[in-house]
Amino acid sequence: MIHYRIGELAEKCNVNKETIRYYERKGLIPETERTEGGYRLYTEETVRRIQFIKRLQGLGFTLAEIDKLLGVVDRDRDRCKDMYRFVTQKIEEIQANIRDLKRIEAMLQQLKECCPHEDNLYNCPIIDLLLEEPSDEGRHGE
Repeated sequence: MIHYRIGELAEKCNVNKETIRYYERKGLIPETERTEGGYRLYTEETVRRIQFIKRLQGLGFTLAEIDKLLGVVDRDRDRCKDMYRFVTQKIEEIQANIRDLKRIEAMLQQLKECCPHEDNLYNCPIIDLLLEEPSDEGRHGE
């Protein structure tokens, strides 16, 4: 079995040592065995787990959400009770983000179509469109 010291693990996972210590304190990765000299020794399973955590963070999951997901796998089974609700809520958040991104994409496509494709114009129609005052429709709440 391959074992990594904390510096080797940090390098392999592209994180710093303090991140590993923090994950261990928070229970995101299991406490590890130590050598007689007090050095922590981590396994390939810890590498996979840290890579999983970083991948989920990159997708927008918080550490609390990741902890909840990991809890289903390896901790108190009572934590599973609200997993369905958690997953449903996360799906709704992701779907809302997708809708927002599609609206932004559509707006950017419209702005792109306003451009006459001439780089040497003094006035930029995209900037002019963005700087236009909002129509009266948008002022009803004022």
